[in-house]
Amino acid sequence: MTTWPDPERQLIARYLAGLGLHHADSCASYRQVLNSFQDVAERHAELGKDVLVAWLQTLSDHWMATTLLNRTRIIDRFLDHLLNIGAIERNPVTALCEACNIKRCRPIWRALASHDPEQTLAELRQPKPFGSMLGGIMAEHVALMRNRGYKYTSQTAWFLRFDRFLQLNPALQDEPIEVMLEHWKKAITALNHAAECEKLERILARVLRHKNPSLPPRRPDPRPQKEFSEAVAQALHLYADRHTADARYCPFLSFATGSAACAEHSCHASAGLLRGASAWRACPSRSW
Repeated sequence: MTTWPDPERQLIARYLAGLGLHHADSCASYRQVLNSFQDVAERHAELGKDVLVAWLQTLSDHWMATTLLNRTRIIDRFLDHLLNIGAIERNPVTALCEACNIKRCRPIWRALASHDPEQTLAELRQPKPFGSMLGGIMAEHVALMRNRGYKYTSQTAWFLRFDRFLQLNPALQDEPIEVMLEHWKKAITALNHAAECEKLERILARVLRHKNPSLPPRRPDPRPQKEFSEAVAQALHLYADRHTADARYCPFLSFATGSAACAEHSCHASAGLLRGASAWRACPSRSW
């Protein structure tokens, strides 16, 4: 098996022939990018981050930044091809994506093209899913529930947000779970976050009690969900008379959810909630 970089550059020729590029300009452009990348790789002993940074710096004087980032897609596909045929042991771009725990290659290239690649890559790194002190317990519970046939998508999102918070706050590592959850609850003041924390705490209590039956059962607290539902119903009540027929007019949901993105997501259920606003007005106690 031929290893890359090969002096005869047969791997580039075979790769371009396999792409089936019909236009001569496209073939010439691909060949120019790949040859320039091999020129830089041949000056280094190992195919790694230094090769990527050197190639970007070499071509930064010839191409605009946007054009250079677009050309990186050619390098990404070529490196994937070399890895698939066994010409290289690892793809350095994929390795950096795994190290930073991100899925897309473009942020990696953008960080390497910056003035301080090391610092930019450090800022780009994301916490590893379920990498906190409680990550193992949460990941095990998610796998158990999915093996039982549940989708468990919303609960997994709750776990991942809590897990990310714990990784970004290592001082909580030695604290009891109740203290961790209390800090997580105070991190965001939106009502829907308090309701989510209550559900999360309820699940964690059930999981921990399953592992240690001597733990006392936790009594659910319905107040956070009740307060969130009342806040949504009250906001809908304010606009029900004017916008009953159009569910798109729901920017006021951000009052309860704390963000416009959550408000947009909540609009899917707004049609039913608008009908419920009339019931809320007619209910004397308004306890739901």
